Amino acid sequence: MDLAEQLVRHRLMAIIRGSDPAACERTAEVLVGAGVRLLEVSLISTDAFGVLTRITDSLGDEACIGAGTVLSAEDAKNAGAAGARFAVTPAASDGVAAAVELGMPVLAGAMTPSEVLAAHRSGAAAVKLFPAESLGPRYLKALGDPFPDVGLVPVGGVDLSDVPRYLAAGALAVGVGSPLAGDAPHGGDLAALRERAGQFLAAVGSR
Repeated sequence: MDLAEQLVRHRLMAIIRGSDPAACERTAEVLVGAGVRLLEVSLISTDAFGVLTRITDSLGDEACIGAGTVLSAEDAKNAGAAGARFAVTPAASDGVAAAVELGMPVLAGAMTPSEVLAAHRSGAAAVKLFPAESLGPRYLKALGDPFPDVGLVPVGGVDLSDVPRYLAAGALAVGVGSPLAGDAPHGGDLAALRERAGQFLAAVGSR
């Protein structure tokens, strides 16, 4: 699976992180039903591997589903066993090398230019610029000059109004957690989630 191509194609990766496994599954169903095609399930979610297994079984033909917060080799191995098609890390970690060895594409977290270069050289398919909220579109654009061959995906505090600015600055895609998911992964409002999904898809040009 070519993760960079999927990011360029869909431009929106929804991040699910929650305390209620059944609610996380319903969140994934609503997002996919609304047209979101890239999902990340954070491993800090309750029963994350169970959630991954169940949603990849039920939604895997309709969406590309990965595991987030992959910190260790064991995380990468278990995520692959649960059906994850890609791995996402918040920073350099043993999970990056392990996922690459398993043939699982990685969106590796980085913040500084040195970290971006290290993530790229580690074999990452693209680099997650994190926490994007503290850096902004101008920072992402500045990184694009010395690293034109490194795909950058801002994650962390990316809200609806930020999306067009990041894409204009050269981001492959945006990764969005709570500004999109809201309280849905904790058992909250699914109708509001569906509405937000439509708004974010419109912002990335998928609607």
